[in-house]
Amino acid sequence: MDQDFLKKLFQHEFVKMVAVISKRFGLQHIEIAEDIVADTFLAATETWKTKGIPEHPAAWLYAVARQKTLYHFRRNKIYEDKVLPQIPLPEDDEEWDFSESHIKDSQLQMLFAICNPIIASEAQIGLALRILCGFGIDEIADAFLTNKSTVNKRLFRAKEKLRTEKVAMELPPEHEIIQRLDNVLHVIYLLFNEGYYSRTQDEIIRKDLCLEAVRLGALLTDSPLTARPKTYALLALMCFHASRLVARQSHQAGMILYEEQDEALWDKDLIRHGNYFLDLSIGGDELSSYHLEAQIAFWHCIKADVPEKWERILQAYNQLLLVNYSPAVALNRTYALYKADGWEIALPEAEKLQLESNHFYFVLLGELYTHCDPAKAQQHFQQAHALAKTPAERAFIQTKLKC
Repeated sequence: MDQDFLKKLFQHEFVKMVAVISKRFGLQHIEIAEDIVADTFLAATETWKTKGIPEHPAAWLYAVARQKTLYHFRRNKIYEDKVLPQIPLPEDDEEWDFSESHIKDSQLQMLFAICNPIIASEAQIGLALRILCGFGIDEIADAFLTNKSTVNKRLFRAKEKLRTEKVAMELPPEHEIIQRLDNVLHVIYLLFNEGYYSRTQDEIIRKDLCLEAVRLGALLTDSPLTARPKTYALLALMCFHASRLVARQSHQAGMILYEEQDEALWDKDLIRHGNYFLDLSIGGDELSSYHLEAQIAFWHCIKADVPEKWERILQAYNQLLLVNYSPAVALNRTYALYKADGWEIALPEAEKLQLESNHFYFVLLGELYTHCDPAKAQQHFQQAHALAKTPAERAFIQTKLKC
């Protein structure tokens, strides 16, 4: 049997089935839903080995999962005695709605439940990876550079919180939607960054993290309550960045600088999608950090240094510093200043930052000093190399030390 097919089917259908079962019986039974779906896939593996893959494998999985769920709850005495009176069992197929629209609704409601502020941010990302993206515990551990035990404990605590706080699988009331949506968007943004700026060496996981974040962002556009300008802006930002994933990494060279990337490797379809969502984000009167970052990412998808390119990027960074200041934004803004106005203007601005624990800061100083003091540039590159966190970063900086 094709193992790749099974793995893709598991990741694709696992999230749908867990969402629908949890929607039907409540988030307090989310672990049971996961176990039932996993058991369903085990049954599929064993059955399909001898009988072959059915014509409609997803429909087969849904039917078996439904049977297993009903059997579990009907034989469970605790459920029958204490829970059954409050949650009626479905008596017909109509209540087991595995239609595409119901699956999307269930996943959207699950997304808001998981991204509840009562759960720690890292646990929200872990739950999203497990429940909404179908990642295995091993894959989540690799993504976070931790071990399975830590991941399992984190997920267990998060699920306990969902149970004890009686979090419901439903969209928040309209008057709460903006605040809750901000948290959901932030979790998706963090999830994307886990992939795009990942320290893991597993390129498949890194790419999957980014694409799953894009998929969850797209899910938010299916509801008028969540299809807001900032939603489109985040989606545009992720599409633009994801379009260059393949070009920015190499088995041989490690990390590839923007200027050295092969534009032919950029994903033109994702860039077109980014442009489409960026246009949709213009509506409304709010200028979020996602809007500004999307504008910056848009200009980075134009490889040639057209006259206004770096000036527009610099202006966006200037605004971003006012909207959402961070040392990383200040550092990137200084690089844009260098590209727009030259090293003489950028060097004193860079030295003011004093980001002594940031290896990218010393890379920038090294780059700027190559124009006036090559020996000092090498000193900064050496400091950057000592601070670098991953082999890819150290390999990249090593090329600078050889110059």
